[in-house]
Amino acid sequence: MRLSIERKPIKVYPDPKRVIARFFFNGDERAVEVVKHVMALSDQEVFGLVSPLLQEYSKRHRNITKILTRHCKKIKHCIETAGHDFEALDKYQKLLLGSYFTHEYSIESAAFFNPSVVEDPDQSDLVEGEKRLIISFRAVGEGHISSVVFRRALIDRDNNITVIPVGNYIDEAEVIKNAVYNKKLFLKKAADSRIDIEILDEVGLKLEDKFDYATLRKIILDGKSLQENDLKKLEYDKILWLSDTYHEISFSTDTDISDRVIFPISEFERKGIEDARFVRFVKDDGSIIFYATYTAFDGAMIMPKLLQTTDFYDFKISPLHGIGAQNKNLALFPRKINGKYAMMSRIDGWNNYLMYSDKLTVWDNPVKLQAPQFPWEFIQIGNCGSPIETEAGWLVITHGVGPMRRYCLGASLFDLNDPSIEVGRLNEPLVIPNTDEREGYVPNVLYSCGSIIHNDELIIPYGLSDYCSSFAAVKIGLLLEKLKNSTFKREPSAR
Repeated sequence: MRLSIERKPIKVYPDPKRVIARFFFNGDERAVEVVKHVMALSDQEVFGLVSPLLQEYSKRHRNITKILTRHCKKIKHCIETAGHDFEALDKYQKLLLGSYFTHEYSIESAAFFNPSVVEDPDQSDLVEGEKRLIISFRAVGEGHISSVVFRRALIDRDNNITVIPVGNYIDEAEVIKNAVYNKKLFLKKAADSRIDIEILDEVGLKLEDKFDYATLRKIILDGKSLQENDLKKLEYDKILWLSDTYHEISFSTDTDISDRVIFPISEFERKGIEDARFVRFVKDDGSIIFYATYTAFDGAMIMPKLLQTTDFYDFKISPLHGIGAQNKNLALFPRKINGKYAMMSRIDGWNNYLMYSDKLTVWDNPVKLQAPQFPWEFIQIGNCGSPIETEAGWLVITHGVGPMRRYCLGASLFDLNDPSIEVGRLNEPLVIPNTDEREGYVPNVLYSCGSIIHNDELIIPYGLSDYCSSFAAVKIGLLLEKLKNSTFKREPSAR
């Protein structure tokens, strides 16, 4: 018999009015022609076009003049090709040119789902029994491009949830390319990304064991300039694109959490940042840091990545390496186990695996942990976020895929000291799509990327058919008791 759950009477919907101003470019030839047209206008005509643009779009973007100026600078080479000195342009010409190379992108227009939840670093000014939460979501816009957005929520002593309304603006972060690269790991990731081996060998000979972005960029541009073959030039570009997957981003301190969007930056994630699984990680010294594993997707290849922050303003991002850093569904445990980092993964696409590492970014030797066992999970089983520590063991919310590609949520329990030991697994789903939840962008799918325990209940935020998100709750004591008394077939190779 299935456990009784409570569906919270709250849904978080996508908001198509949430737009960012993105760089828009259709190639050098067309850009040069646009520049010629604009530069043929009189100063009065330029001002007459720019003034109403600024009045209209300043209501939609925090600093539209800064955005337009930045986008104008991106076409400096086209301006010079058209016969004009970029530095000699006045501010209104730069703003108007920038506007022709800017478009609005609605980040939530298509879907809003797969939430993850962690405790907000700021728990000040609350009454007993309350907790402030940060919820991340996967937002999807035009072209099925995914990004990570946030909402702040408050949960009260009765576990009622209030999601705080969003602000008027949404901002991208400033990108900081100050990474120091490890040559061995970088070239291995490049090979995994199917970049030409001969070119990698050539570039590798010119790199030190540790190198920075500026050094790599110079080597790449020098090597590319010697090539006449366009396909070879593209391989050099791919190496530089890969370097963009290591970076830091920083949001302005005057932004609310709901104002911040982590949008794809590198070519290797141009089709989306998918399913961030945030976890509040406790270090050996007791300090707190927040990590998130996510999937970068370029339209053909998957690249697992790690994001880290202490305040949700400044983030460090890097790819994950190793045999275990394949496919989707990587979820980090919230602390070290027996002196090592621990991670769940799904390297083959349909079974759960466990792996340990001394380094956060290198994951090898995955061991099979779980396989599909019950009819509702025959197609695949995977985690729905990082394991949650309880007195009874590590609680893992799972997803299972069954007939008609229906996604349901389940639960498993693992030994605290040795998570390779599965203590229990629900033989029936915990949450299944009901008639109000099965219609959407992708029908019949319930999915979550992280849950939290509060006031003796497990709170599960979940996406409804990839369209919007809601919350379910179950008494943690009843769930753990059910898991401890469950009957299931343990995976023989897990230990």
